[in-house]
Amino acid sequence: MERILGDLSSALRDTFGNATTVFESLYKPSNIIDILFVAFLIYKVISLIRRSNLKNLAKGLLILMVVYVLSEILDMKMIKILIQKTVELGLIALVILFQPELRRLFERIGGSLSATKENYGTTMEAAIAQTVLASEEMSASRTGALIIFERKIQLNDIMSTGTIINADATAELIKNIFYNKAPLHDGALIIRDGRLASAGCVLPLTRSNNLSKDLGMRHRAGIGLSEQSDAVVIIVSEETGSISVAIEGMLKRHLSASSLEKILRSELIPQDDSTNRNSILSRLSKVFMRKKNEEQTVD
Repeated sequence: MERILGDLSSALRDTFGNATTVFESLYKPSNIIDILFVAFLIYKVISLIRRSNLKNLAKGLLILMVVYVLSEILDMKMIKILIQKTVELGLIALVILFQPELRRLFERIGGSLSATKENYGTTMEAAIAQTVLASEEMSASRTGALIIFERKIQLNDIMSTGTIINADATAELIKNIFYNKAPLHDGALIIRDGRLASAGCVLPLTRSNNLSKDLGMRHRAGIGLSEQSDAVVIIVSEETGSISVAIEGMLKRHLSASSLEKILRSELIPQDDSTNRNSILSRLSKVFMRKKNEEQTVD
């Protein structure tokens, strides 16, 4: 009995010792950054799976992993070898079959890690104000429109399908582009750095099957682009005149002019995000300096 209690006590000491070591290691700034980076990658992968046709693939891979673990536990050699060979060939097949989705994932990661462009001055302020004014007037006249604000992920491929404009953003010019007898009214207008960059652009349609049936091709194209990039897409319905905004595959409908302006300012002029980012870096710096001082004190 004493031997059993001794073994149990030793096991508990080892467990608590390991747990203490793990918690102590979490205070290191490098470990905190490591955890945040891995969590960011997992979030991006899960977001991509939710917004694309990878759900069934993820379920299949999960089932395959469960079967492989069971074959390992039960020592089922034939099934284990079969799964290993399937995985080896499957990785190559996945890269070929899901090349667009993988490219989209890396573009999002690269866009999130890249430096923010200096396009948040008076030019962007004016572009937002003129776009809101044009959208409100087109909504009243039920003029269909598809306006894209480019952000970190550049839309050069999309711009090449339209006509380059490179003009100042004014409400009158935006309305003229989407006038129903104008040659460029059926395509999308791309705004880059607060300027009208290209019009009459062709957008990819969303592959989602969960959209409302009353959404037409203009809405599906806007949602499709927002799924593949970080762009902010404004859609004005030709049938109802309602204003919608698509961001990261999510559609916000029936917006007023004030609501549209609020969304555009929060997405395109993220001053609060910059402040939060600076505060997070400041906190990490303070933790690092405090840890460094503690180590010097101990030495």
